Amino acid sequence: MPAKVGAVKVINLSSSSIFNIGDVYSISPNSNAKTYAGGGSFNTGHGIRINLGYAKTFINDQDKIDQPIT
Repeated sequence: MPAKVGAVKVINLSSSSIFNIGDVYSISPNSNAKTYAGGGSFNTGHGIRINLGYAKTFINDQDKIDQPIT
């Protein structure tokens, strides 16, 4: 159904954003990410103390593609 659209101001669009004006049948944004982190990486809060000594994160990804986006 046609519509009249007034002024549009776009401040920011990221890599996985969708900006649409007008008729649309289906919108399906896709994004993927892979995160490698060692011990104590995602701790949050006040006064956290972590003693890992010598820590190393080993990554062995055989297939290289986990969730392909087509």
